[in-house]
Amino acid sequence: MATPLTRDVIERAPKVLLHDHLDGGVRPETVLELAREARYSGLPTEDPDELRRWFIADTPGSDLVRYLEGFAHTTAVMQTRDQLERVASETAYDLAMDGVVYAEIRFAPELHLIGGLTLHEVVNAVRVGFDHGTSLAQSNGRTIIVRTILSAMRQASLSETIAELAVEFRDQGVCGFDIAGPEDGFPPTHHLRAFHLIQREDFHMTIHAGEAFGLPSIWEAVQFCNAERLGHGVRIVDDITEADGGYRLGRLANFVRDRRIPLEVCPTSNVHTGAAKSIREHPIETLRTLRFRVTLNTDNRLMSGITLSGEFEACARAFGWSLDDMEWLTLNAAKSSFFEFDQRLNMINTVIKPGYAALRSP
Repeated sequence: MATPLTRDVIERAPKVLLHDHLDGGVRPETVLELAREARYSGLPTEDPDELRRWFIADTPGSDLVRYLEGFAHTTAVMQTRDQLERVASETAYDLAMDGVVYAEIRFAPELHLIGGLTLHEVVNAVRVGFDHGTSLAQSNGRTIIVRTILSAMRQASLSETIAELAVEFRDQGVCGFDIAGPEDGFPPTHHLRAFHLIQREDFHMTIHAGEAFGLPSIWEAVQFCNAERLGHGVRIVDDITEADGGYRLGRLANFVRDRRIPLEVCPTSNVHTGAAKSIREHPIETLRTLRFRVTLNTDNRLMSGITLSGEFEACARAFGWSLDDMEWLTLNAAKSSFFEFDQRLNMINTVIKPGYAALRSP
């Protein structure tokens, strides 16, 4: 009999997170404190509870534009070494306390230069913060490995510089390269020089594609840029039709599934940005049923008011997931990570599988 997914079971289960933005997961209390210290007066409110509610873009009619409003405030208080170290430390600690054993956290260094830091100083500050948060979590009985993905903004022109930066820090906690930002009007092919650099250096990449924009975004990311993973990627369902009581996959959907290209799916975020009407109507269950390489992620914990445990709980309620389903998704994420193969295998065999086995024990 399948073990039901109660909140207690979900929180105790080892989890792997591949798509989470550093500036989208700041504690509201930290935003307030850092704003006061920096004399930043742009916040919509100074009440912690009201600010928490303001950041969550879940009102009817919310879309990606409303969802992105909060980032102006979080990045405003992430412009010094101390600010970046604190936010990174709290991120690592909060994820560990939620049962995440491995996380790849992404951020765009170019968004943190207003205070006079260099790109190298920004990356180093985040690394120091992750190390501190990891150590703090370990002293509280939780072990987590946190690695970094450097994102370039697709509407800007620094992608090749950020790709070079990612390669430079590849042995210092950075595990990959990404582009983020608005998809419509800013296709990944505008950044081919950056992606080709990553390929020549035998490094890793994931690309935001198939969230706010449709199949052309995914096609370019996969066929021109050779993306190893797709950030979101849920619009691949536009190439899937129901037919004869089943599903018919188009050529692109078949290619993505055949190649086992991982989808970094973030259901709650997709609802808040208008990419899906509700969790129950989200295509993640269809994609999972069709055996795409689906992984479950948070995207922006502050803007969506979510944790990875909460994301699993919401989907379990909507789709009737069991512990077996959760383990399948977690193993997908572990296998799809940019962790070295032997370390990835060790994590699966010594942390993830034993953790789930223990939850099934009477």
